Amino acid sequence: MHICDLIKNQDTYRADVNQTVLEVAQAMVARNIGAVPVLREGVLAGIFSERDLMKRVVVEGRDPRKTRVGEVMTPNPLTVSPQEKLETCMHMMRQHGFRHLPICDGGQLQGFISLRDLLLHDLDEKDDEVRMMRAYIQTSPRV
Repeated sequence: MHICDLIKNQDTYRADVNQTVLEVAQAMVARNIGAVPVLREGVLAGIFSERDLMKRVVVEGRDPRKTRVGEVMTPNPLTVSPQEKLETCMHMMRQHGFRHLPICDGGQLQGFISLRDLLLHDLDEKDDEVRMMRAYIQTSPRV
């Protein structure tokens, strides 16, 4: 399965580099998300995460009402194409130690996937396999 299959109906919240940290943090809380892609003139510029909020805003004593998200985001994130396989995405996230991955076609953001999304999808697939195996076992003739 490709990553585009998982994000086809996704409505991705996108922040702009000029928004304040407070605005973006409020949007993250309202949507119950831990990270957001950040765009500059419509092109992916970085990711702003809860970790960025803690490390670069709270700990450094910055005012979230005055600090622009572009100043404290993680710039130039790794991305994958919409045709990337789910297993490859999971491997990249594990290898590099991050939990969010932007999906881009050229410089255009197509979606944003979390490790949680991938794990839940994997779990759903395993549940389906178990159901099919149980059905098979129950309908098999006794020998």
